[in-house]
Amino acid sequence: LGEKYIPGFGNECASEDPRCPGALLCISHNITQNKAYLSLFSPSWLYRILPSVCHKPFESIDQGHVTHNWDEVDPDPNQLRWKPFEIPKASQKKVDFVSGLHTLCGAGDIRSNNGLAIHIFLCNTSMGNRCFYNSDGDFLIVPQKGKLLIYTEFGKMLVQPNEICVIQRGMRFSIDVFEETRGYILEVYGVHFELPDLGPIGANGLANPRDFLIPVAWYEDRQVPGGYTVINKYQGKLFAAKQNVSPFNVVAWHGNYTPYKYNLENFMVINSVAFDHADPSIFTVLTAKSVRPGVAVADFVIFPPRWGVADKTFRPPYYHRNCMSEFMGLIKGHYEAKQGEFLPGGGSLHSSMTPHGPDADCFEKASKAKLAPERIADGTMAFMFESSLSMAVTKWGLKSSSCLDENYYKCWEPLKSHFTPDSRKPAGPN
Repeated sequence: LGEKYIPGFGNECASEDPRCPGALLCISHNITQNKAYLSLFSPSWLYRILPSVCHKPFESIDQGHVTHNWDEVDPDPNQLRWKPFEIPKASQKKVDFVSGLHTLCGAGDIRSNNGLAIHIFLCNTSMGNRCFYNSDGDFLIVPQKGKLLIYTEFGKMLVQPNEICVIQRGMRFSIDVFEETRGYILEVYGVHFELPDLGPIGANGLANPRDFLIPVAWYEDRQVPGGYTVINKYQGKLFAAKQNVSPFNVVAWHGNYTPYKYNLENFMVINSVAFDHADPSIFTVLTAKSVRPGVAVADFVIFPPRWGVADKTFRPPYYHRNCMSEFMGLIKGHYEAKQGEFLPGGGSLHSSMTPHGPDADCFEKASKAKLAPERIADGTMAFMFESSLSMAVTKWGLKSSSCLDENYYKCWEPLKSHFTPDSRKPAGPN
């Protein structure tokens, strides 16, 4: 499909389409008299054939299922789980990435640049002469079914299941799909995604900067008289404007504010090699920090294939409550703590201070398992969008999607008490 990449996270990069050699020859001058029209994404510079300002006025369009109204329905503190979200059949209705966006939950306020939203995308057709850009925040896109060919102003990216990509605030993009396609989106506003601080881990571990890929410059000089639609999400609402040319007319760019993608197979897992179960922060790929040190607006966490070797330890995640809101999704396979009805393309939400943990079957097996070294999660990939904010679920998530599993709570009902007060007596002096 012709996509090429520059490796590295947050690097200062420069790229020009080989069909336009010398476009960056005067790189010491960001603005020169004979340069092509340019756009500035501080701190990135884009050199294009025609400026992006050449469009008709924006007009409000149908919202579909995109919302940032966190008061649509009453709060629900219960453990929530969704069956796989249904993808519309192409034979019945053509749905592209934008019209297939569905807001599931979120928190915060766009106008004050503080918060996040979680969306599900369900689509079956390419965007064609339509592009999208988000004035509110960054999109972290997690495809679950079907690959995405993403055209951006910086170049092209092919993103497949078990890969992710980040389209940062303000960047225009259009998505081609090749089949019925589904995935998850974590949107953060007011902050950008960063690599987590490694602290005592040292120089190497988790997601390595070199494994992030940035597209190289690619342009199309294509006329679409009155027929190209630019869709903008602004203050939570959708607007559209018409223009006569493709927006992907950037012949060269330089800077470090770019889209990028990452293959989850490249994650270097850190894990317990003695005893106890470490916090899931050891599986953080990207974080969007808040103003409070050590507390994130959102973390993107994965649970990749790895070895389990902890001795004298209940190895699956333990039962817990915490201050974080935890949305989990599944790209493929099964999740180690719930191997039944938690399925690829579905999800779960455990809200702040709501208890959760392994289902009854997992508890019984893990409590009796021989604690030999074992492979965990081969052929699977579960992930978590975790936030310090208390998230509200939308009307679509609780009702309209018809995917909410009303029987989720029953997975814990078979748990039995194993309490015997005299089974452990204090050891005497040696």
